[in-house]
Amino acid sequence: MHDVIVIGAGLAGLRCAGLLSARGLDVVVLEATDAVGGRQRTDIVDGFRLDRGFQVLNPAYPALRRSVDLDALALGSFPVGVRVRTAEGMAELRHPLRYPLSIAASLRSGLVNTRDAVALARWVAPALVHPLSRLARNDVAVREAWDAVGLSGPLRTAVLEPFLAGVLAESRGETSNAFARLLVRYFALGRPGLPAQGIAAVPEQLAAHARAAGADIRLGAGAERISARGEEIRVEVSEGDSVNAARVVVAVGPDAVTDLTGLARPAMNGLQTWWFAAAEPPTASALLTVDGRGRGPVVNTVVMTRTVPSYAPAGRHLIAATCLLPRGTDPAEENEVRRHLSEIWGADISAWELIRRDDIADALPAQPAPLGAARSPRYAERLYVAGDHRDTASIQGALASGERAARAVLSDAGSSSRAASLHR
Repeated sequence: MHDVIVIGAGLAGLRCAGLLSARGLDVVVLEATDAVGGRQRTDIVDGFRLDRGFQVLNPAYPALRRSVDLDALALGSFPVGVRVRTAEGMAELRHPLRYPLSIAASLRSGLVNTRDAVALARWVAPALVHPLSRLARNDVAVREAWDAVGLSGPLRTAVLEPFLAGVLAESRGETSNAFARLLVRYFALGRPGLPAQGIAAVPEQLAAHARAAGADIRLGAGAERISARGEEIRVEVSEGDSVNAARVVVAVGPDAVTDLTGLARPAMNGLQTWWFAAAEPPTASALLTVDGRGRGPVVNTVVMTRTVPSYAPAGRHLIAATCLLPRGTDPAEENEVRRHLSEIWGADISAWELIRRDDIADALPAQPAPLGAARSPRYAERLYVAGDHRDTASIQGALASGERAARAVLSDAGSSSRAASLHR
């Protein structure tokens, strides 16, 4: 019998397994698919590296810095700013402290006025000095918070709303204001980017750490049922023998967590990403580009190879375009996406080759207001649940949830002194 079974080899499960194995526990990880990573997967298609949907990695996440060797990822960093298609042309807004020479251009763009700038400062400032628990007091939807500080001009409608729509996977402004502020803090403090080998390099590094510590990671081993049997828990595995352990951590996606535990399915937001190959890029800029005119269906687009050249074969470029994927509505079609991209870039894109379209219905857990405290990993006797749906909808939330689950397991197993040594 094992000490712990971790079901799911996504970020939360791998982080939990690595910490438990490093403390001497006998851990087996059951993963239903053919690779680790969960939503953080990368495929090689015709020499292009395609993540499962457009993703970014923010080195400012505290749990990420605790979990992986960032230098080994060889991160390519996006510029901290955004390009905006306006009725007059293309404008750029960059982080004013990192790019002070860009301030004059930002003021000339017509997207920034004094009232909006003051309102944005009032909205952002608390996030830079207060912890999330303080920000979450009297939490409201982000649209209500922007109304309250007087943020109503083009900086909101043409920049923040389209930018955050792609980050939060929703465009109605229903997301928790506290969570939106937290993300903006991370953007302000870090330089989001991507590993040279794709986003999958993060879970692959976590898996390597867990295996080095002694964890047994079994791929193609889908958990079908969990049942308590005296002092042990049995996990029945598809097309394999059942596995027994003293404790089980469930770190799986929304459908599987309901099937295995009976927990209500977490509400999720969806995104659709289109991957195009081109011989020539539409711009020399590496900035993420949005449409400030309120048109759709594309919420953002970027030339990936300006930041991570390794995402494409030599002499080719990779362009990503992301749309929202709301439940109950028809997804965007290729002709709509191409039309909109041509408008955004101001270029003829008819020669671009569509490599793949990713419809990710469960891209991110919904994070409506009011933002609740991170949920306890303890679900039942010797049964634990981990994942970003138990924390915040982010890589930070997934890793932090895995850490909390590991602490709870160690504490409940009578290893309080070891649990206290884990990062908090």
